Amino acid sequence: MRLTDRLLAELGDPGLEQIGGMLSTDPGRARDAIAAAAGMIVGGMARDAEHPDAAEALRAALDEHTDADPFNGDVASLARDGQNILAHVLGGQGTETAAYGLARLSGLDPGAVMRLLALLAPMVMSLLAVRANEAGMSTDEMAAELGRERATLPRELAGLLADAFGDLPEPHATRARGTVW
Repeated sequence: MRLTDRLLAELGDPGLEQIGGMLSTDPGRARDAIAAAAGMIVGGMARDAEHPDAAEALRAALDEHTDADPFNGDVASLARDGQNILAHVLGGQGTETAAYGLARLSGLDPGAVMRLLALLAPMVMSLLAVRANEAGMSTDEMAAELGRERATLPRELAGLLADAFGDLPEPHATRARGTVW
């Protein structure tokens, strides 16, 4: 099961309704926005995981998220953790570009999409951590898994992901050496 599908299953109808309220939209549109935002986060993680140092940093960070339960956490804490994760996987400018691109695709407010990205990032990270630990994935196996996930992104999201990264020569996790996930 893809991480995005797992995320939607974990959120369930109550989560979709809550996020729909946050986005000022109906649960169906919220579902589409969540799937797109989660795809962007997974795509950013996959891009980082293509580089050995960044992949090692991500794999190490997963260990810190294994026991976390972001689905029942305090929204303010999730958002702070999410901003930190987004800084690593998309970068500041990349996060902004992704939010505006997702807003254009979805017709939602860019500010709401930015909040959605921050809320979902710890959830995606936690789901990936659980999957990696349950399967005993090495760093290379985790990177391959993320690559497979990224390959399933719709063309529009793949294009937004490319726009978010522009011509950056290296992944964000490598450039952010010394910072904590």
